[in-house]
Order: sequence, then C-alpha cells, then structure tokens
Amino acid sequence: MVSGRYFTEQELQDVKEIIRMFPKLSLTELANTVCENLDWVTPNGRNKTASCLQLLKKLEEKGSITLPAKQEDKIHDNRDRIEFGVHTRPAQLIEGSVSDFEPIGLELVRSRDGIRLWNEYVHRYHTLGYKRPFGAHQRYFITTGTREKPLGCLLFAAAAWALTARDEWIGWTQIDRSLRLNLVVNNTRFLIFPWVCVKNLASKSLSLAAKRIRSDWQKRYGYSPVLLETFVNPKKYRGTCYQAANWIYLGKTAGRGRMDRHTKRLLTPKDIYVYPLAADFRSQLKGETAHE
Repeated sequence: MVSGRYFTEQELQDVKEIIRMFPKLSLTELANTVCENLDWVTPNGRNKTASCLQLLKKLEEKGSITLPAKQEDKIHDNRDRIEFGVHTRPAQLIEGSVSDFEPIGLELVRSRDGIRLWNEYVHRYHTLGYKRPFGAHQRYFITTGTREKPLGCLLFAAAAWALTARDEWIGWTQIDRSLRLNLVVNNTRFLIFPWVCVKNLASKSLSLAAKRIRSDWQKRYGYSPVLLETFVNPKKYRGTCYQAANWIYLGKTAGRGRMDRHTKRLLTPKDIYVYPLAADFRSQLKGETAHE
C-alpha cells in the first residue's frame, strides 16, 4: 500500500508495461504517466506524482522493476500557471490558400521557451485548453516561409488504452495491445489560430505530420510508431480536414476517458479516425512481423 492505496496485480503489471514502453522518459514523466493510466489523482484532479515516485522506488528496491538512470526532468508548465502574454495576442487576419504561403512546414518544439510559447497558444485558443501530455509526446508549430510567427499547433502523444472500434479493426488481443500500444500515437491537440483562414492548411499540416512523425519519434524515443489515431467531437467539428488528409473513420468512442478502464468517466462519444504509417502496420501491431 502507498498513500492509502492498494494496487492489484494487474495495476502493478501495467506499471511495468509503462516503464518498458517508455524507457527514455525521466522519473517524473514516468510517474505522471503511471498516474494518468491508473487514475491516481487528488480530489481536485492533480496527479499524485510524489506518491507514485515512492511506489516506483519501492518496486525497484524489491527488484520488480528497473528504473531509468536519473536525468534532468524536462520542463512541465501546468496549465494553472500559464499566463497570457503579448506574444500570443490575436494577430491580423490571414487569408488565402496554402499555395499563397508556401513553404508550409512543421517545426519541432523542444526548447524551454518554445514549449512555454506552445503551451500558452494552446491554452489560450484551443477549446480544450492546455493539459500536460503524458508518456512519449511531440509538439509542433505549423509554420510558413512567408511569416515569422506560426500559424498553429499540433501535439501527438500516447494512444488511448482501450478503444473497441480501433482494437477490433486492428484485430488486437489484450496481450497484443499491452505489448505494442506504444506503436500507436494520438493526435491529442490540433489548433489553427482563429485569425488564420488559409484554405487546406489543416489537411496539409496533417499530411506533413504523417510524413515526418516516424523519424522524429525514432530520434527522440528510439522507436517508430505505425499508426496514428485521433478523436473528433461531432457536436463541434465534422472532421473534414482528417477526411481530406485520407484518415480512416472507424466509428465512435464509448464516451469514456482516453485512459479509462473502469467506466468511471462518461463523456460525449467522439468520432474515431486513424492513419496507417506503414504498409504492414497491422501485422506489426499484432506481432506477426518484427517491428522496423
């Protein structure tokens, strides 16, 4: 028992799987990922990071797990500490088509200042605001060669734990999913700034992301994902840009949280879209062929 909580054998196995799947995360990042997966939060919804670190150290002392070498924790800006500054103020209206603003590109966001700016933009203008990503993740700015400031933001992070329509479409067993869930990456935030009205920019940005995310993930985490997924709220959006970028519609979610395995969180069902990144993605996800 840690901090008044008992852990089932399955939950402890989940902790081991998280450590195996994300070997390059810092201890704090691992702890936050475990908290998200196990729904281990305070009454006000904050992760019990300190308690989780105690659990990880106890498991390592028992020889149950091997934690990564201690490293400097990466910057984490909690949304409650984000203050809106002059750099993210609304700009003048930008109109036209993609061809008017070529080259369109994606810029990796890795620096401390870049992460803070990205977080501020997303918290200020995205309908869901900013929430700290857990597990492996990558931020991007959408850029144009004709302007200094970005046109939008993208975030890819950990996939949903269990998703019936996706898992049936892949042909996954629970064992397959637990072993290779890290090969699926979720587009958890997609923002074109409100003053940017550039035709086909959204689908162009998704296409650019699909072309480079495998190599970016390989360089940062040591493996390449084979499938992208995302959720679209049909009450607010039609998913047109995903359709235009050739993402595949699979159905709807069950109306639970992304990491909910205990039917605790009832949410609005979302449309599910996926995009294969490798021709043999299904056989790799099922372990029929070796991962590249």
